[in-house]
This record gives sequence, structure tokens and C-alpha cells, in this order.
Amino acid sequence: LLLEFLAKSPRQVFDREQLLQHVWNSSSDWQDPATVTEHVRRVRQKIEPHPDSPRWLRTVRGVGYRFEP
Repeated sequence: LLLEFLAKSPRQVFDREQLLQHVWNSSSDWQDPATVTEHVRRVRQKIEPHPDSPRWLRTVRGVGYRFEP
């Protein structure tokens, strides 16, 4: 779900709160935003040839995440 959501809006940056809301229909009131970080890590492990240096699922420091086609 996370990858699909990000891929539908390539290059658009989403913060953790937005991802909690749009992907999991939740909020930081109910879920820790670190949940998003862990899901991103797991997706990277599956799709990135070098997860420590991601090409597709990028972190925008201090902002959030984006999909880079």
C-alpha cells in the first residue's frame, strides 16, 4: 500500500502524518509516526538493490518521503 500510494504521485513529498492518514487511515494520535519509517525500511529491503543507498524510495531530510521513478 505504501509503495503504491507513493508511486501514484511520483516526486511528490509526503510527510509521515500524511502517509499515516492516506495509507493507513490513521494519525499520530493513534500510531507512532516511526511506524512509517519502519515500513519504508521494509519496502526498501524488498525493492532496492542497495537499500542503504535507495534509488526509488527517497528520504527528503526533515520533510518525508517520495518515490523517484
